[in-house]
Amino acid sequence: MAQEEGAVLQFGDPTEFNAAMVRQRARALAAEAYEPAEGDLPDAVSDLTYDQLRDIRFRSASALWANEEPEYEVQFFHPGNVFTDLVRINVVASGEARQVLFSPQLFDYGPLVPEDLPKEGLGFSGFRVHGPVNRDDYLDEILVFQGASYFRAVGRSQTYGLSARGLAIGTAEPQGEEFPTFREFWIERPRPQSNSVVIHALLDSPSTTGAFRFTVRHGDFTVMDVESVFYPRAEIDRVGIAPMTSMFFFSPHDRQDVDDYREAVHDSDGLLIWNGRGEWLWRPLINPMILQVSSFVDQQPQGFGLMQRSRGFADFRDLEASYERRPSLWIEPVGDWGEGAVMLVEIPTAREVHDNIVAFWRPAERLLPGESYQYTYKLHWGPSVPLDRNLAYVAGTFGGAGGNPALHENTSRRLLVAEFVGGLLAEMTDLSEIEPVVTTTGGEMARPVISRNPHTSGIRVSMDFDPQGAQMIDLRCSLARGGKTISEVWIYRWAA
Repeated sequence: MAQEEGAVLQFGDPTEFNAAMVRQRARALAAEAYEPAEGDLPDAVSDLTYDQLRDIRFRSASALWANEEPEYEVQFFHPGNVFTDLVRINVVASGEARQVLFSPQLFDYGPLVPEDLPKEGLGFSGFRVHGPVNRDDYLDEILVFQGASYFRAVGRSQTYGLSARGLAIGTAEPQGEEFPTFREFWIERPRPQSNSVVIHALLDSPSTTGAFRFTVRHGDFTVMDVESVFYPRAEIDRVGIAPMTSMFFFSPHDRQDVDDYREAVHDSDGLLIWNGRGEWLWRPLINPMILQVSSFVDQQPQGFGLMQRSRGFADFRDLEASYERRPSLWIEPVGDWGEGAVMLVEIPTAREVHDNIVAFWRPAERLLPGESYQYTYKLHWGPSVPLDRNLAYVAGTFGGAGGNPALHENTSRRLLVAEFVGGLLAEMTDLSEIEPVVTTTGGEMARPVISRNPHTSGIRVSMDFDPQGAQMIDLRCSLARGGKTISEVWIYRWAA
């Protein structure tokens, strides 16, 4: 495909580059007082509506490395609407970095865009990476960096859903949240036939600076090796490492006051944790009536992530959003992360356009100025957890009125059903071998009932309980055989 006339990328003068320089920049910047990024956008640009900004399209023929050897191409985003932070983007090759220069000729401005929109002297708000994730002869979009320190990716045959961030500070705290920003990127030119691309990033905020190195590999899972180091300017005691942001509106177990033809609406349906004690915990997500913050205290976590386990069209029945194709995101810590907790924040929402779910690792020790803190981990964007486990997993959670519905009793009892599938369950024909292990922090629980589901070769555990006036109850359920746990531990928070 020939490049459009006047749409050739332009670059600044070359400067020396090596990976250590990003850390040196971050450390030096931390010793200075924080200053917001320079370069305010004209009001006409920042006031662009969502649809107007979408009508400004990067010319694909102008992509970085278009029609060249690397297996990747990079396209750039125009600023506007909520994307008002301008970022400096550099290309690295042979030990030299050159800034990619903004030009309006790189974009097509559609009919929705005001004709008098200022187009000179702007900059980029982010970029996206394309690679042969679905077909060898076509480059699909697989990764986006845009807005504060947000980024998101997809695996094969997937569409965008949840996002990751470089760092979270003060999430769900009364004093408000601080949003660190990626100010500058360095994208290394991949080697020919390489299956990876390396991206460096400089992070800045009033409380800290940071340096990141992302090594991205595409496939069934898009895997990102992340090396991060932070240099606090101030003491930080509410930090979130490897944060994820997602959306949960409703599902069969939580659709109170929702009038919608669809079966469910969510980018993720549960938080999965593999803790330092070797337990696998599954926490179904909810759309709460009030803000909910849950803490799963741990030491040396082995992994955690926000997962999308609903994978059939019939689970959602949404022809446009295709929620069944949204990726799960699994965090794999590398090295000893010490003591801390996996945090889950669930925020009430009345619309599916709002990301209302946040999960991250909070270290037990606060971050102190003058010190440095390194965290290395892998991000796995794909259909599930990227591990082979001979363990039954929670395939669904359902809820409703308890007691005997046939008698139309006016009762406060509630019924929760956890469905387990996989592992040893398909070969276990004698239900007497399976013991449901159920605990609750309140109310009165009837004896749990297990039943075989012939459609899934799985096991259902029905839990009928009376809250007895409790406003919030945490329930746990797992399956055991001969005293040995053979399933994930289902953890559910019920609220009045």
